Amino acid sequence: MFNSQRPSVEDLPTSGQLMRASAFALVSAGAILVAVVLPAEYAIDPTGAGRALGLTDMGEVKAQLAEEAAADAMLAETQAAGAPAVATAAQEVADPPAETANARSDVTEITLEPGQAAEIKASMMKDASLEYEWSVAGGAVNFDTHADAPGIDYHGYDKGRNSVGEKGTLTAAFDGSHGWFWRNRSASTVTVTLRTDGAYSDIKKVL
Repeated sequence: MFNSQRPSVEDLPTSGQLMRASAFALVSAGAILVAVVLPAEYAIDPTGAGRALGLTDMGEVKAQLAEEAAADAMLAETQAAGAPAVATAAQEVADPPAETANARSDVTEITLEPGQAAEIKASMMKDASLEYEWSVAGGAVNFDTHADAPGIDYHGYDKGRNSVGEKGTLTAAFDGSHGWFWRNRSASTVTVTLRTDGAYSDIKKVL
């Protein structure tokens, strides 16, 4: 036996109200997709909201990391099929394993045209540290300090917009590639100079 009363017809939403609620939910979901998801995941920003929120830069970094992962996977498949690995062997001789890397210092300089991006990565073992300082001549850049490794597409350390330079200590959260992504959003050509000093096996431009 049920004691609850059935709702009256007047208390139930009308078909028109249900359709309006569904339409509102659909429009809201679409707005979130366009303004947040697409810029952050795929660097697609048709409205410009993603750029204003700083999400498009994140999407650009993720897209670049995905391209690097695909290239690494293709290289691994080629080597597994018996293709010559001369370049890889030469690199292993030139670049000693990170666990045996001694402290080193490097100065890396890159030039960015308006809208152009670049990425510098250092190979580091977990808990290894390096001191860094980078500066911009001719303008300012957006930056993203992050890392990646097999199975880890993106690990963020720091990010910012319209910066003329940063310095600090980067401590590796895991074995992998750790470094900086810069994009020149100004109307003039800029030069980024990066100075590093610490325990890493190599440092190179990957983009």
